[in-house]
Amino acid sequence: MLAYTYIEKGKFELLEKPKPRLLEAGDAIVKVTLASICSSDLHIKHGSVPRAVPGITVGHEMVGIVEEVGSAVSAVKPGDRVTVNVETFCGECFFCRKGWVNNCTDPKGGWALGCRIDGGQAEYVRVPHANQGLKRIPDSVTDLQALLVGDVLATGYWAARIAEIGPEDTVLILGAGPTGLCTLQCVQLHNPRRIIVCDTDPRRLDFVRRQYPAVLTAPAEGLREFVLAHSDHGGADAVLEVAGSPDSFRMAWECARPNAVVTVVALYDGPQVLPLPDMYGKNLTFKTGGVDGCNCAETLALIAEGKLDTTPLITHTYPLREIAAAYELFENRREDVIKVAIDCR
Repeated sequence: MLAYTYIEKGKFELLEKPKPRLLEAGDAIVKVTLASICSSDLHIKHGSVPRAVPGITVGHEMVGIVEEVGSAVSAVKPGDRVTVNVETFCGECFFCRKGWVNNCTDPKGGWALGCRIDGGQAEYVRVPHANQGLKRIPDSVTDLQALLVGDVLATGYWAARIAEIGPEDTVLILGAGPTGLCTLQCVQLHNPRRIIVCDTDPRRLDFVRRQYPAVLTAPAEGLREFVLAHSDHGGADAVLEVAGSPDSFRMAWECARPNAVVTVVALYDGPQVLPLPDMYGKNLTFKTGGVDGCNCAETLALIAEGKLDTTPLITHTYPLREIAAAYELFENRREDVIKVAIDCR
């Protein structure tokens, strides 16, 4: 089968590999129909994910059809259309029981697919802990509608949930890339008083204005003054940092009101400085880390109900054989790209 493979820092290649097979009773083999490219894949390419294993098939956003299941798999069966969770998790350890599946203590737990074990930018993928990691797609939901459920939409849903958003709040989202736009949709489910989206790319702000006309938009320059003018208590009540740059990290705490919640879901290429003397007295609460992606059934239901729709974010589609061109387009943000679908059929 064809599989896009991490060779070494700075180098991916499309290779012929053996089709995966069941290794444990909890495994499932999924024939991938659609996959997508995530900024985390670019972080692997650039060498900023040290735990990524050279030789693995990359990709952790995918949907497909179950082809084979192990003897312990009961949640799905061959022939089911499914989403694949970005994380594999046992469902039984201390962290899984708390809903903190990103920290699953199983050796295959957490972000493994496309990082530490073979992922889904391929014709087939083996999914460990399939009872937890696969969710059946409702008949009324297309593969394209479900494509982002397992990662960027899961991230946005989790980020909005932990941000403690109230109905009177002003919410600031830093970053209008794919994860930022998924976060925006999930923040809207909480019905805050107002939402502000900031990005350095005017084309992405134009996209926000077209798709979400009730949302306020602002460039990075002068952001703090803009937030002060559009908030009630000296800054945003909740800030969600999705952009992942040193400037956006600084803007997150600068634009927050005292006692606000700052939720950092971005993956950075380097360490960030927390200037505690400068923020002393603001009494901020920081929430950081990787998504606990255990709410895919809920987001699939919201898609089926018409309350979430990520299909406008998928601006380009490439066949698997042309995935290198898709990466080049995505990485260089050409042609107003937001998200790329990879057709693996």
